[in-house]
Amino acid sequence: MQEHFSALPKGAANYVALSPVSFLERAADVHADAIAVVDGGVRRTWGETADRVARVARGLADLGISKGDTVSALAVNSPELFELHFAVPVTGGVLSTINTRLEAETIAYILDHSDSQLVLVSAGLRPLLDEALSLAETAPKVVQIGGEDDTLSDLLQAQPWQGSWLPDDEWDAIALNYTSGTSGRPKGVVYHHRGAYLMALGTVAAWQVAHHPVYMSVVPMFHCNAWGHLWKAAIVGGTLVFPPSNRPEDLFETILREKVTHYGAAPVVLQMMAESEAAPTEPLEPRLQVTTAGSPPPPSVLEKTDAMGMDVMHVYGLTETYGHILQCLPQRAWDELDTEETAERRARQGVRFPTVEAVDVIERESGKKVPRDGETQGEISIRGNTVMKGYYKDQAATEEAFEGGMFRSGDAAVMQPDGYIQVRDRLKDVIISGGENISSVEVEAVLYRHPAISAAAVVARPDPKWGEVPCAVVELRDGAQTDPADIISFCRERLAGFKVPKSVLFHEIPKTAIGKVQKFRLRDLVHSLDE
Repeated sequence: MQEHFSALPKGAANYVALSPVSFLERAADVHADAIAVVDGGVRRTWGETADRVARVARGLADLGISKGDTVSALAVNSPELFELHFAVPVTGGVLSTINTRLEAETIAYILDHSDSQLVLVSAGLRPLLDEALSLAETAPKVVQIGGEDDTLSDLLQAQPWQGSWLPDDEWDAIALNYTSGTSGRPKGVVYHHRGAYLMALGTVAAWQVAHHPVYMSVVPMFHCNAWGHLWKAAIVGGTLVFPPSNRPEDLFETILREKVTHYGAAPVVLQMMAESEAAPTEPLEPRLQVTTAGSPPPPSVLEKTDAMGMDVMHVYGLTETYGHILQCLPQRAWDELDTEETAERRARQGVRFPTVEAVDVIERESGKKVPRDGETQGEISIRGNTVMKGYYKDQAATEEAFEGGMFRSGDAAVMQPDGYIQVRDRLKDVIISGGENISSVEVEAVLYRHPAISAAAVVARPDPKWGEVPCAVVELRDGAQTDPADIISFCRERLAGFKVPKSVLFHEIPKTAIGKVQKFRLRDLVHSLDE
């Protein structure tokens, strides 16, 4: 009878809040002597890492960090930034990793909007932070990682954290990640402990990760907390290896020296590796397991990486979904296809991760699923535990994103007959260049500041190296004169490097009767130039 089932209690013995910090506690017991991080001459075990995390957590608490406080990090990939992914949540704080490629003005906005209480910064990025703080209204405390003015070492002198590492509620915020500002200012995406826990577990299952993998840290940790791979590593007692740089020669040297088994990277990184003279002459053994997200890698790149001994799997996700929630899971039947057909299948976005409840392609207006015909376009919509809590301090945007009981991605796609999703276009005018999202609105705002420009629009232009790059289409004021080099230089002074237009066209900008720019016509114009 129902009353007998419902009478059974939920309590401390049989219900515990899910949080990825518990993975580290377990790793300290199960994998205590296994190497957790390798960074140059630094090698630390999981036992040592857990002790450092406990001390940093206590040190952060001594600085006043407690539940709900935002702790920002403007830092390069490093063991220290990896440790913060555990130490900050232990205090109840919320970690906000900031894109190190942003300009000072946007960083200042993020620090203000996030209500940042403290910023940890890599020594090499201290000048950028200081410039941002000079523009910000807030005045968070600053802790420097490394360099002559290192103060992180002071936190490590604290006594280890005492008491539970788990949150009171698994719905508590664990991270605050900012989008690339695809519709103007970046939005703050709030992650919860439960979602981070399940994303890490889902990655182990989806990628079929065995114990003690050696994972090369290429994906920036400011990208969806490195796609959850940091928390995943603790589950399987893996080793995180930090290469000296993302130059192909450094990556290959690291792979061979440390016997790397896994890594993730944007398609542009794969392309640079595939075309590098440093590439090994013989296929890597054992074969590397690689995930890539963003624009699908060109078939020629997939062919070259395959010949080098890399099994590349394309994945899809958004900041709002903790990173990848679709994977192009290879099927046995694909073994019978020729190289071109196989590359076409592998470039699809794929099927949902095991910890994602539903990913559908739906008609925007009716909410009905599109047919599995590979032709009818709809919008990718997602439902599951690895969807954000919402947008920080933006209830209206949160309600709009969750309209209809699913998260609306803004990406247009088709559903193939085999159930694999394939992105066709972006509903938002986002340019994905080398794995970085670029807001056309933000670039256009800068172009409009140029004294010679009366109208401007920015669209994606295909690029063999970066996938796509910003292309500016501009109209000049009457009597004004300028050239592409001047406009590009003007933008470079005001934007992060990856956002600067790589080409400029002087052309009338097509508009609707109500003055809305017809970007589809501009994309056709730009694409025709490359045919």
